[in-house]
Amino acid sequence: MSTWDPENDVDLTDSEDEILMKQDFHGREAILFVVDANLETERLLEALQIIRGSFISGMLVNGKDLMGLVFANTKNSPLPHEADCLENIVVPANCAVFLPLRQLTKPIVEHFLEFMATADELFARNYGLAEPDGRGSFASMIRLCIELLEKCGKKLNNAKIVYMTDVEDPHPPSSSEFQAALQKGSDLEGKEFEFQVIPMVNEFDYEPFYKEFITLSRAIELDAFRVPDAQLQREILEDRKLRQDFLRRCLGHFNLSLGPDLNMSVTYYNYFMRHPYPKKVHIMRRDNSVVRKQRQIMVRRQDEESQEITHEYQIKMTGGWYECKLGEQVLRVTTEQLNRVRNLHPPGMMLLGFKHRSALPDFIYSKSSNFMYPDDQSIIGSKRLFRALWQRCLERKKIAICLFLSKRKSLPRFVALMPVEGAQFDKKDYRSLLSGDGFTIFYLPEAKHIRHIDFCDWNNIANSATDEGIELIQKVIKQLRVNYQPNLISDPNLDVLQSNLLALSLNIKTENLSRLPDPALQDKRIEKLLPGYETIFGPETEPAKKRAAKSSNEDASVSKMAKIDGEQLKSYNFVEQLINDKHLTSCSVAQLRFILSEHFGVTQTKSVAKAGLIERIEKLSV
Repeated sequence: MSTWDPENDVDLTDSEDEILMKQDFHGREAILFVVDANLETERLLEALQIIRGSFISGMLVNGKDLMGLVFANTKNSPLPHEADCLENIVVPANCAVFLPLRQLTKPIVEHFLEFMATADELFARNYGLAEPDGRGSFASMIRLCIELLEKCGKKLNNAKIVYMTDVEDPHPPSSSEFQAALQKGSDLEGKEFEFQVIPMVNEFDYEPFYKEFITLSRAIELDAFRVPDAQLQREILEDRKLRQDFLRRCLGHFNLSLGPDLNMSVTYYNYFMRHPYPKKVHIMRRDNSVVRKQRQIMVRRQDEESQEITHEYQIKMTGGWYECKLGEQVLRVTTEQLNRVRNLHPPGMMLLGFKHRSALPDFIYSKSSNFMYPDDQSIIGSKRLFRALWQRCLERKKIAICLFLSKRKSLPRFVALMPVEGAQFDKKDYRSLLSGDGFTIFYLPEAKHIRHIDFCDWNNIANSATDEGIELIQKVIKQLRVNYQPNLISDPNLDVLQSNLLALSLNIKTENLSRLPDPALQDKRIEKLLPGYETIFGPETEPAKKRAAKSSNEDASVSKMAKIDGEQLKSYNFVEQLINDKHLTSCSVAQLRFILSEHFGVTQTKSVAKAGLIERIEKLSV
């Protein structure tokens, strides 16, 4: 289910006509990139760089997605790398298929990277630009995209055509090609394929053609069209880890009970998709085979006198039972009875009441929150009722207190539903667009989650700072505090894993992007407090640097202070005591050479290390 939009998803009319529900199926997501050949060399390379990032991140996140690449408005139409992949597809003039819709693999990505390396020199020669004005048939290009999507051989759950261009009007308004292109917009609406324009320039006018075309393809009114941010669209397209329009798999469907005989159907999601880490596999040491565990229930009959097993047989999982002794009586509980007790209530949420928003604390650490959106899948009209409840809570600044059972065989939890608006987040970062309009589910802490700790007595350290200094540091901490948004934080372990995979498979070195706050912005926030800091605490003094150790040469080691006096080494009894106690390592290299020459009459070369000298002395003393 895509992000719920109350402006478009709810029809506030008095009509009681039955809403036709779209039957959903589990399919794959497909993105077909179409690059305009009219792009300049720099913009063309930028478009290819965006596709490269989408290919690589898409291959790492979900390798089952289908991706393809088509060049439009070209003079030539060279065959793709797989020449036999276009047997049932008619490629029109001024179009070239570089990659049909395929599941990304290492050879495909390597082939695209090789093409990118020579695109600035060979693209004009191999593909060229349509003559005479660089305008091919836009309708033919859309027909080719529809045919590629329909004949990909896979079920599609979310299919997109992404057109990357900087030309605002592909055809003159008075031409027949203009009307034919608009007709293809209606065909896209019937095929349920989404069309997106990604401008390669920040200032792009949708009025001449694309505004009407997009509204026709989405079956919406012209006034409902909103001009998107071109820069944000390019960032979303390149990063496939987080997608705004992705048909996300929700955590669960359930009914929200508002009262007697009043329910609505809702779904709830995570802030972000869980990372698919590799699963642990148990390997047999002897032959490296995978160990498979199977659970079996065996019933044995044992003779009381001889303690021998007289009968043994295996039963199914559903035919098992549990036994417990109550005094002399044995109580047997079957698996069916146990599951019946566990499934007393189906998953769902029940409204208990409302409270003011100020009653909810700012920070709740018991469990990470979720998002909740309406769904007309099981109850028609849930979106209307959800919107009414959402708007009412926003106007009155109320939160809903509910009892929530997330899944079967789980314990119910008390939750608070906080109404949120997607417009309240910072639109500068495209990741903030993932938070739409709806309710945030906050899990309220229970008695077992609350800890009473006296921070004044626990691990107390005497504070030598004055009250003015403590107040100043509190102001600094307040200025450096940022709002916690889990969707803006990346997993460092996952970034390291992905960078290692890219370096191993495609020989690509990537830098781990940090989502931490900008240090320059933090310095700007506290620059007004720095003069007061220096006045109260004084200027900071850098600690004295430790003196670097000199290179340990054998001749220079004589000038160092010896741990053992040289006069003591003249006595063989003292040297023998050092050998027996294994304390020769306390001697310097020069002292070890003195022991060899003084007591054993042996002279060693300078190339022998300290360990060799000690070994020679121990052998001679035996």
